[in-house]
Amino acid sequence: MLFIRVVVFFAKLPEAYAFLSPIVDFMPVIPLLFFLLAFVWQAAVSFR
Repeated sequence: MLFIRVVVFFAKLPEAYAFLSPIVDFMPVIPLLFFLLAFVWQAAVSFR
């Protein structure tokens, strides 16, 4: 019985976080932004 309740809980969980969908879609790009930030930072200090 507990197992069924846990499954139902996790089945409804995505609905609760549906408003985060645009952020989740953007998340894979975040590491690329850090790479770009490092490049811009080095350009600002003339690649010392």
